[in-house]
Amino acid sequence: MKLYDSPRAPNPRRVRWFMVEKGIEDIEIVPVNLLEGEHKKPEFLAKFGAAQLPALELDDGKALTESIAICRYLESRYPEPNLFGRTPQETAVIEMWLRRVEFGVAAPLMQTVRHTHPALAVLETPNPAVAAYNQQNGHRGLAMLDAQLTGREWIAADRLTIADIAAFIGIDFTRMIKMPIPETLTNLGRWLEAMRARPAAKVAV
Repeated sequence: MKLYDSPRAPNPRRVRWFMVEKGIEDIEIVPVNLLEGEHKKPEFLAKFGAAQLPALELDDGKALTESIAICRYLESRYPEPNLFGRTPQETAVIEMWLRRVEFGVAAPLMQTVRHTHPALAVLETPNPAVAAYNQQNGHRGLAMLDAQLTGREWIAADRLTIADIAAFIGIDFTRMIKMPIPETLTNLGRWLEAMRARPAAKVAV
């Protein structure tokens, strides 16, 4: 298998982090330069059908895009350690929090960065109003996470799951614009430090 990847982009980083947690080392990494538009070239579009990363080329030549879909596929191929849920209830809770962090935290914060950082203007015309709106929504999502992490080590289960990975990478992406995390969110701060201490934080960057 081959993972088409861009080092600084947050969605590919989800998959790289997931692979580190799983100990997956037999997938070839193929770098793609987003800023130079390599993901929009005809040969890329012919293979994957969409100008987006990450993209996973399977052994039979078929392709997957969308970071969570790729992670679900890898979970089925490499079931341990489990990151998506062991029981029906646990799986549903993890999915619930994955959706909450994707829509309430990661998506608005990533849009904040995309509409703020000047280097990303080649991907999308910056819109300060869009950045401000999304930053406000993202801060509400951070407060939601802080409340959920009261008395808990991880967001959705008694161990790290895909919900933690998606949330952290969305938040960590804001380093590009030096967006501060409110110091009042002490539970969130503790969790962020725990995530930064994991081996994946040093490898999947």
